[in-house]
Amino acid sequence: MGTIKISWDYRLMAKEYKGEIFFDIHSVYYQNDLPIACSLHPASVGGSSVDEAIEDLALMKECFKKPIIWYGNKFPKEYDNYPDNVLNKVLNELHEDKEKHPIKWWFDSIIRMVIMETYKELIIKLNNPLKENEKQALSYFASLFRGNGFKIEFNDEMIKIFLREINYYEFKNYIEKVSQEYNANILTDILKKVDSIKSYGISGNKRNYVDYNKERKVKDRKQKEEKRGQYFYARNNTFSTKNNVLPVKYINKIICGDSETILKEIPDNSIDLIFTSPPYNFGLDYDSGQDDKFWKNYFDKLFRIFDECIRVLKYGGRIIINIQPLFSDYIPSHHIISNYFIEKKLIWKGEILWEKNNYNCKYTAWGSWKSPSNPYLKYTWEFLEIFAKGALKKEGKREDIDIEAEEFKQWVIAKWSIAPERDMKKWGHPAMFPEKLVERVLKLFSFKNDVVLDPFNGVGTTTAMAKKLGRKYLGIDISKEYCDIAEKRTKNTAIETKLF
Repeated sequence: MGTIKISWDYRLMAKEYKGEIFFDIHSVYYQNDLPIACSLHPASVGGSSVDEAIEDLALMKECFKKPIIWYGNKFPKEYDNYPDNVLNKVLNELHEDKEKHPIKWWFDSIIRMVIMETYKELIIKLNNPLKENEKQALSYFASLFRGNGFKIEFNDEMIKIFLREINYYEFKNYIEKVSQEYNANILTDILKKVDSIKSYGISGNKRNYVDYNKERKVKDRKQKEEKRGQYFYARNNTFSTKNNVLPVKYINKIICGDSETILKEIPDNSIDLIFTSPPYNFGLDYDSGQDDKFWKNYFDKLFRIFDECIRVLKYGGRIIINIQPLFSDYIPSHHIISNYFIEKKLIWKGEILWEKNNYNCKYTAWGSWKSPSNPYLKYTWEFLEIFAKGALKKEGKREDIDIEAEEFKQWVIAKWSIAPERDMKKWGHPAMFPEKLVERVLKLFSFKNDVVLDPFNGVGTTTAMAKKLGRKYLGIDISKEYCDIAEKRTKNTAIETKLF
C-alpha cells in the first residue's frame, strides 16, 4: 500500500445555491496532500480555554492565504477524477492493513475527527493525574452506555466528554451509583459539566445535545402546514392580480400636498414598495380634554391614507410601516396599525425590531419609583411592521437583485441594530429614520427599478435612498418646507454604482 499521510487544515470553501455563490470555512482532510473529504458543517472558533480559541482563530485565518475550493458535488474541484466515496475506500483499506503498517495513531485520529463531529465535546482539565480508582470508575461508567449517545476519553491531563443524547435522570443515577461504589468524586465533576450546557430538546425521554436544525424540525411539518393553511385571515381577498404602470408624471417626483387626496389620482396596483413612518400629528386641533377625539381622528385620517396605499400597491407588493408605540399614553399604535392591515386582508410578512442603541434608560430605584404598583416600561427600539398584498412572493428580474449574500444572511435576522439619524438638525426634521435603515429595507424587500412610495416623505430620506439604489420613487408630504428640502436632497444624491 505504501506510505500514506493523513492531515487536515481549515479551507475557505465555495458553495453554489440557486445560482448564488456563498463562502464558509470548513475542516478539510488530506491523503498525501490531496483533499479527500471535508466537514459537513462550517467550522466554528473554539477551545477549552481563551488561549486555545485564539490559536484556533489564528489557524483559521491562514485559510485565506490558500486557494478557494468547492464544497459538495464539485469537491474537490481540482481532483474530479477521484470517486465520491474515496474517503470510505481509503478508510476501509487502512482498516484492513492497520496491523501491517505503523499508522494506527492517525487512523484512530481521522476516525475520531469524522465521527466525533456529530457529538458535543466537553473538556475537563485535571490539576492532578487520575488515581487508579478514578480511572476504574470512568471506565466502568463509560461501559454503562453501549449506544452512540455518550462517550468518554481520558488521560492524566484531561477528561473529554462526547454528548449526543442521554437519558438525563438515568445518567444522573449512574453518576451517583458509580461515585459511591468507587469513591470517585470525579464523576460529580462530569455531571456539573453536563449541567453547565443546554440541550437542544427532549425526544423519547432523552436530551439532545447536537444537530439543532434536526431538533427544530417538526414532524410532518409540510402536511400540517397544508392542513392548517397559511394566513387564513387574508383569504378570499378581492385584490386584482393585474398590475399597472405608474404614469410618468408621478415617477421620480416629490409632491407637496395631502397624501389622501394625491393618492386618489394614482392608478391601482402601480407601486412596488411603500415604506414610511407616519407622523403623530396631522395638525388636528384638540385640547387636553379631547384626547380621545384626537386619537380617533388621528387613526381615521391615517387609515384613509392607508386605504389608498393598499389600493395603489401592486399585487405581491409590500408595505412597511416604521412605528413606535406611544408608551407615555399607552397607545399600542404598532398593534392597532397591524390589526388594521390584517382586517384589510394583507398578509403579515414579519416584524423587525430596530434597536436604536442610544436610548437613555438610566432610572433611579428609590422612593415611590421602586414599586410594582405601576412600573414604567421603556422601549429602546422601534418596530417595522411588514405586510404583503395578495402574495408573499414578489416577482422581479434576477439582474435587478442588488443585495449581497452576507447582507442577506445578516438582515433576515429580524433585529437590526442601527444608530438613529445624527443629522436631524442639518435637515430640519425632528423625527427622521437613518439612511442605513432605508437601505436595508429597499435592498431586502425590493428590486432595482421598482417604484418606491413614501406618503409621509418628510425631508426625503426614502426618496434619496431610492434614487441612490436605482429605484424609482414618489414622495408625498403636506409640508412645503419639507418638500423643498427633500427635492434638493434627492436631486443632489448620486446614483450608486459598483465596479466588478
